[in-house]
Amino acid sequence: MARNDRGSRRPSPPSECFSSPDDQASPEPMPRRSLLRLCALTIGGAGLNAFPRSPAAGAEERRVTADRSLIVRSRRPLNLESSVASLGDRLTPADEFFVRSHFGAPAVDLLPWEVEVVGLVDRPLRLSRDELGRMEQATRTAVLQCAGNGRGLYRPRVPGVPWERGAVGQAEWAGVRLAELLDRAGPHKDAAHVHFLGADSPPTPKIAPFVRSIPLDRARDEGSVLALRMNGQPLPTLHGGPARLVVPGWAGNNWFKWVRRIVVARDEAPGFYMQTAYRMPRTPAPPRPGQPAVPLDPVTWMNVKSLITAPGRGDVVPGGRVEIRGVAWTGQGHVTRVDVRIGADGRWREAALLDQPEPGAWRRWRLEWEPDRTGRIAITVRAADSTGAVQPPVPAWNKSGYLWNGHDEVEIEVRGVGAQQ
Repeated sequence: MARNDRGSRRPSPPSECFSSPDDQASPEPMPRRSLLRLCALTIGGAGLNAFPRSPAAGAEERRVTADRSLIVRSRRPLNLESSVASLGDRLTPADEFFVRSHFGAPAVDLLPWEVEVVGLVDRPLRLSRDELGRMEQATRTAVLQCAGNGRGLYRPRVPGVPWERGAVGQAEWAGVRLAELLDRAGPHKDAAHVHFLGADSPPTPKIAPFVRSIPLDRARDEGSVLALRMNGQPLPTLHGGPARLVVPGWAGNNWFKWVRRIVVARDEAPGFYMQTAYRMPRTPAPPRPGQPAVPLDPVTWMNVKSLITAPGRGDVVPGGRVEIRGVAWTGQGHVTRVDVRIGADGRWREAALLDQPEPGAWRRWRLEWEPDRTGRIAITVRAADSTGAVQPPVPAWNKSGYLWNGHDEVEIEVRGVGAQQ
């Protein structure tokens, strides 16, 4: 694919790597009604389709309460973080699911939607959303996690959207297997990468367009899907609708949104968002002046990680039995163990894993505990996966703040258990 003229220039700092003052402001909760108003102002006609009112598949309709409100990390472009209270179910409702954008969502309903497959192919394709919907559909339950989830927890601090714990969610994604589209188009023998171009565009020509690619073998993987539906409903605009890429096990920078053009090519996509952004040091290096440059690789597989979804930070719990709950996920393989440490005794207790292992999906976990004292108590969790990886207390630092997976911890207050010790 020829280099885009705009992409060949030195780009202005994008929102992923540098933040406006608003990005660094104290987070604020956003109830659903306010969110929909903001969507309408931000993306015009697309705002009305931002979130269907129907619930997650298999769940009952429920009102979004204060503790499930999305957290505003930036308004232009719109970046919203999920409340941890929203992440304890098998599926995360679309209207509680985090939102990540570089330039804001396009007004997708203003144009007929078509997806092209071009480049090094024998039979270029042009398919409408209706034609895509009539093809055989595949369903994947998978975790979507922003590559920068946890960036705000790194020390020293790094620039960028200061996500903490909630730039993640799990949904049931349904659409056309990417391999089916590629097979119809017939890639050439020398093809090795697949580029994706979306309908969103930068606000000025000085900023590079968001173009990325994945290797052809990953595009052909059984799990890779061009999704049209989320939790049984048409894919909401803010989550990439009408069509987005789903790559189970890989970080969200690879889950391309608002897909309009798929280009089969020999090489990786050029441009800032593939060759500079979303890359990590092959060998972690401590943050110090004069550190020599090290080779960088694209951010792909997620690492093993767990999260405590209940009780929440600062919760007050009465004496008696307490159920500690959460979710755990990984990129390659599957989660095999979750351990919980309560208080400062240093003892790890194995939690019960729920759900069957599924590539790219999280497993819920729980542990019953009966406090034996009152006061403030810290609860810590770590996970391990089938590759032998174990969640570390603190991950190696990197200058972009990618793939944080340190131990998760909440502090609660216990009341009503004898005298405080």
